[in-house]
Amino acid sequence: MYAIRRIGTKLRFANNVRQKHTLPDLPYEYSALEPVISREIMSLHHSKHHATYVNNLNAAEEKLAQAQAKAADTNATLSLMSAINFNGGGHVNHSIFWQNLSPGSTQPSPSLCKAIEKDFGSMENMKNQLAASSVGVQGSGWGWLGFNKLTKKLVIQTCQNQDPLEATTGLVPLFGIDVWEHAYYLQYKNVRADYVKAIFDVANWQDISSRYEKALK
Repeated sequence: MYAIRRIGTKLRFANNVRQKHTLPDLPYEYSALEPVISREIMSLHHSKHHATYVNNLNAAEEKLAQAQAKAADTNATLSLMSAINFNGGGHVNHSIFWQNLSPGSTQPSPSLCKAIEKDFGSMENMKNQLAASSVGVQGSGWGWLGFNKLTKKLVIQTCQNQDPLEATTGLVPLFGIDVWEHAYYLQYKNVRADYVKAIFDVANWQDISSRYEKALK
């Protein structure tokens, strides 16, 4: 009897049976983040895009299990691992993203405020740096406020495509900004900067603070 879940290295098991990934429910209605993010975008983003990552991840893991049972050639295995890493990253990133957003006004915890002031000078400086990095992502990807557990410092980092922050850089993800076009194009067209600036108005600082407190332990 064991439980394992590591995207890209091992499949998830419980009682020796592979457990399928599922699409998480949103903690709010699709329209709750308007006018910053429209109901149409949230509906498509969650029920279509995120759901596709989940479905493709489950399919790739199933095929990998079959390939391993048959001792398939290395190229076939590597191809499936690539699909697992991409779709697994999409599932991980979006699961954080939905929790990072909130329709209500929230404030960062005193300890997170202190850390932001120490590492960036002010909340405004942090927002400006995170926004600039997110807008500057070439193509598709994510902008992140992360935490370096070795240096005990907050760090701004970007990731391409659906690369998950922690698996890619070792940083603990606190707040992610999805800058794939599907996250904003229907509403903001090609003006990514307007979307990134607006998303801070619906940032769930309670969730971000909670992630910071856990990262400190």
